[in-house]
Amino acid sequence: MSREALVTGYPAHSERYDELFGATGAARLHWRTLLEHLLDIGPQALDARHREVTRLLRENGVTYNIYADPEGLARPWDLDLLPMIVSAAEWEGIEAAVIQRATLLNRILADIYGSQSLVCEGRLPAALVHGHRGFLRPCHGIEQNRQTPLHIYAADLARSPDGRWWVLGDRTQGPTGAGYALENRLAIARAFPDLFRTLNVQRLASFMSTLRESLAARAPRTDATEAARLLGLARADAPDDPPLIVLLTPGPYSETYSEQAFLARYLGFPLVVGGDLTVRQGFVWLKTLSGLQRVSVILRRLDDDFCDPLELRADSALGVPGLTEAFRRGNVVIANGLGSGLLESGTLLGYLPSLARHVLGEALRLPSIATWWCGEPAALEDAIERLDSLVIKPAFPQSGERPVFGKDLADEARLAFIAKLRARPQNYVAQEMVKLSRAPTWQQIVVGNAGEGLGAGLGTGVGVGAGIGAGVAASRPPRPGQREDRALQSAVIGLRVFACAFNDSYVVMPGGLTRVASGPDDRVLSMQMGGASKDTWVLASGNVSHLTLLPSEEAVVHPVRGDERLASRTVENLYWFGRYCERVDNVARLLRRTFDTLLGASADERGADWRTLIELCRWFELIDEKVGPLDGRIQSHLLAAVFTKRPQCLPDRLRTLYDVSSRLHERLSLDNWRVLNQMIQRLATERSQTTVDAALKRLDEATVVAMTLSGFALDGMTRDLGWRFMSLGRRIERYLYMCTVLSKALSLQQTGANLDWLLEIGDSIATYRARYVASAQWPLLLDLLVMDETNPRSIAFQLEGMIQATRKLAALDSGRALGTLEPLMKELQALQRGGRLRKDSAELMDWLVRAGSAGYRLSDDLCNRFFSYSGPDIKAAA
Repeated sequence: MSREALVTGYPAHSERYDELFGATGAARLHWRTLLEHLLDIGPQALDARHREVTRLLRENGVTYNIYADPEGLARPWDLDLLPMIVSAAEWEGIEAAVIQRATLLNRILADIYGSQSLVCEGRLPAALVHGHRGFLRPCHGIEQNRQTPLHIYAADLARSPDGRWWVLGDRTQGPTGAGYALENRLAIARAFPDLFRTLNVQRLASFMSTLRESLAARAPRTDATEAARLLGLARADAPDDPPLIVLLTPGPYSETYSEQAFLARYLGFPLVVGGDLTVRQGFVWLKTLSGLQRVSVILRRLDDDFCDPLELRADSALGVPGLTEAFRRGNVVIANGLGSGLLESGTLLGYLPSLARHVLGEALRLPSIATWWCGEPAALEDAIERLDSLVIKPAFPQSGERPVFGKDLADEARLAFIAKLRARPQNYVAQEMVKLSRAPTWQQIVVGNAGEGLGAGLGTGVGVGAGIGAGVAASRPPRPGQREDRALQSAVIGLRVFACAFNDSYVVMPGGLTRVASGPDDRVLSMQMGGASKDTWVLASGNVSHLTLLPSEEAVVHPVRGDERLASRTVENLYWFGRYCERVDNVARLLRRTFDTLLGASADERGADWRTLIELCRWFELIDEKVGPLDGRIQSHLLAAVFTKRPQCLPDRLRTLYDVSSRLHERLSLDNWRVLNQMIQRLATERSQTTVDAALKRLDEATVVAMTLSGFALDGMTRDLGWRFMSLGRRIERYLYMCTVLSKALSLQQTGANLDWLLEIGDSIATYRARYVASAQWPLLLDLLVMDETNPRSIAFQLEGMIQATRKLAALDSGRALGTLEPLMKELQALQRGGRLRKDSAELMDWLVRAGSAGYRLSDDLCNRFFSYSGPDIKAAA
């Protein structure tokens, strides 16, 4: 493949800086190796790698939730195949500038919540501080210096047409994207392993290690022994215990929940919501099954004002009451400090150059994009005069207004907006519009029809910058005579760079998150508006360092067992994960056997087993209770149970399983996640037109998925309390199911009926046939499904396991017994010894009913005693 063929249609933009090609048309030095590699492998190989990257991200469950997007919570993360490459020399300047800027903002933040000397001296307008919703008055006076309030910082950078980097904005509240940057790296390095090594790309792992170790190093050393005594705990924590660091999330509906779960798993931090934490005696505690565990550091992704409904935002259901007071006392480190969102205001950008000279005694290494606060009369008049070349943004987030591009305004709209500016000038800032640089992308285009060539679609016209399949052109299906293809194109990009505090300075991630403008307006870099991303490759000038800041082998390491820091909410979700796995399996097996019976005989030839199957489908609400065995609509009702998103049907069971799994993202392995995501993509979609063959295929797949997840749970999870509760959930659900099925079968079956269906939905037919040559008979069937303690599907097997589990769990609750299972087991054994384990045994029927009721009571008891967060004592609170 020639160079000309590869770059045919690659758009030239004289008004923008091109990252790949210089002004003469030659590839820039640090991009040449990549371009040669693309030439060598050709477009077909690139397409294959693009599909592999997309598949990997989908199976790993990497998502970014766009609130207005019809794909909802499952919108896949959008990643371009081609990385953004930064030379070693250029990165050195960026790195130094980001460290300087983080240091400056950290000093400013400490001053704003401390002496406020910058405001008192007139170097920072008081209106920009006290008029900003991000200024939290309850946090004023807190000694944040000792905690480094700006622990994690991100700068949004972009390159102007002259090649210089500018800062578009600062992210100081809870910077997002570092986890996505790592996810991008894992995917793209896998797509280009040889190229990654050849270019000597700097690794990201050392930054993540630095982040983890720096958070641990800043944990407060305050003694909580007295607080622990007052709470009835044996001890708070020993001096040599590692500090407990948690990642506080708004929950699964957060736009970046996928990233938060990934970071929690990668860093080894418990992922918690506000309800998992409580403040007692001025300290923050994590509610665990083994009691309250003191939290030393909170890495938060929750907005400032939502963190504490007691002192900050009263209507917040996401925060922790009393968290501000614990922070005020210095008993917990919060990264970043409460109130740090104030620094994200665009109004500060215009004051940073003078503040840098005053605070640091040096000029800013990396300038901000030109910004003026319209609250100054001269700035207002200048902004109105130059409106066509500016973008007007709200000065304060509480206004809820969106940016306005001056050149988009005309006639009456322009006059009305100017009047609005003059009426409340202090509410707006004006920023210069910069034509951002473009970088190469491997993106979808439309070719053919009416002479459209490789430059059509996303590469030219209205689609410029639409990138990576998310823009207007990408969402439009090809017309007749057209086809979808991919080619080397370009899109507008910006670079988010991350830094974390370490000792008395900052460490910068050698890379970052390259954002791609892939919406209909390439002037906006916003993931919420459909933006895409790139991996960022920073080239090393020498050998790539593989050193980390983890403790050396000689350092004292104290093992931590999973039971000690396992949040109660996590255990509750594991319990329901076990139950919902079984429910998917139960529904799939019942419907599969029902379809087999439907297809195996005519309506007149179906026996008592058919009536029992329909009764069970009605009992489990898979079909309408008015539908009888001889109803002519039975097939359509059964198909609806497989494909329609109704309560209790298969899609609903799958979606519920996925929802509870999403709350366990950091606890499940990538293999688990791949299975879950494949399952949702294949099985949980609604279909308007279906067939029996498609239904049987879907039911087979659902059964395989349930069995696979069970295998992961058995072989891939530590046998801690979480696993015990998950296993108990599976046992309870299987136990309740078999009690119901056998009870219905015994009450409806007639002599001579075929019993293979009962063995099939009980997943025991292979065992039965291996043991007995005869057809299924009630005495042998009841022995296998009720009494055989070696059969993992039998009632006795579940009952014995539940008894053993509840005995161990009782130790967590002062030895109080759980449920009344032992007497039930003794009664069952007595029925067997007395020869009353028969199909016509009234005692057996009565026992099955009472056993089912006991199972429901046990489940309620578990939820009330271990998953309730509102008790007066430690165990109830945990």
